[in-house]
Amino acid sequence: MSENTTEVIVGGAVLAVAIGFLVYASQATGFSASGSEYQLTASFRSADGINVGTDVRMAGVKIGRVTSITLDPATYRASTEFSVQQGIEVPDDSAVAISSEGLLGGNYVELLPGGSPFYLEPGTEIEFTQGSVSLVSLLMKFVGGEGDEEPAE
Repeated sequence: MSENTTEVIVGGAVLAVAIGFLVYASQATGFSASGSEYQLTASFRSADGINVGTDVRMAGVKIGRVTSITLDPATYRASTEFSVQQGIEVPDDSAVAISSEGLLGGNYVELLPGGSPFYLEPGTEIEFTQGSVSLVSLLMKFVGGEGDEEPAE
């Protein structure tokens, strides 16, 4: 009888850990259905390094996530949709950029708030964007000597 009791306890513990992991994973990826966010859109020339689920940050604090990335066949730009937490009002002259956490870190979407007293409505497109910068192209410019150099006399 003690073997059956032990098996039931161990099975219950494994089941509880699995349920806990699923709850954690759904919250970490933003998969859980919460109505406390609104959508904004932006169009980037290059969206390298971001994908669905990438953090959206303002002043280094996560305020949302990227919900979709598609190619606009008319402009050949990456159209992105991202969510922002309710209660965080974004001025209508704000900019959005794809930033890097460092040389080895990943990329994230950064909202750069403007100074306007008017705020973006849900579903609005942010027009001031800066796409991702390719580290390889920057290194090639550095190695190749391109840039701001003094002309030889």
